[in-house]
Amino acid sequence: MEKKVIIRITIISFIVGFMIAVQYNTVQKPQHRDTRDIWEIRQELSEEKKQHSQLLNEIASLKKIVAEYEDASSEEQAKVLQTTVENLREKVGLSKVTGPGVRLNIRPAEELILSGFEIEPISPDLFIRLINEIYRYNGLYIEIDGQRVVHTTAIRDINGKTTVNSIPISDSNVDILIITENFEQAEKLHSYLYASTFQDDFYLDNLKLTIHPAEEKITIDAFDGKLTNTYLLKSEGE
Repeated sequence: MEKKVIIRITIISFIVGFMIAVQYNTVQKPQHRDTRDIWEIRQELSEEKKQHSQLLNEIASLKKIVAEYEDASSEEQAKVLQTTVENLREKVGLSKVTGPGVRLNIRPAEELILSGFEIEPISPDLFIRLINEIYRYNGLYIEIDGQRVVHTTAIRDINGKTTVNSIPISDSNVDILIITENFEQAEKLHSYLYASTFQDDFYLDNLKLTIHPAEEKITIDAFDGKLTNTYLLKSEGE
């Protein structure tokens, strides 16, 4: 009997010791070493705070809509709902929008073409990087060569052609339209893009990126495709 107890204690001690050793090794030698410096961490923290602030603003806006709906009469409630629907359609890209923004243009760099360089399709990766930065600096709505960018938009290479929403875009003259919340944000976006390396990045691909000054009024058409969702299902009525 005592022998069995000793064996059990030995096994348990071995398991506990093994777990402590694994934990100690994990603490001493993390699998992924964080090599960021203090400024990179501060920048990431700043971005997280910015997203947190945007979420709080969105929550406040939704609470305001609920309060308006609760305080309104039946007729006014219909108007509040209609306004909410129109705002949502605008946000997801189903409505034409007009507002302050910035206009970009991409063309082959003439001096490089005259020197014998070939015109290559605009890199999808470069497009994606540019769009991510535009959204990061408060761009609300984007249109590329007549194609509205929405949450389902795919930018990729199909048979050697760069496509947006599965539609091939021009190799020689592409306009990018951006709408921001206000003219001040449009000026800030213009300044950021102008000071960034994107002009050099496009030039390396024999392309010239022109960043036009901020404008008071830019119009972007509605998305003309079919929006799909992954998580919402239509309820079947009786």
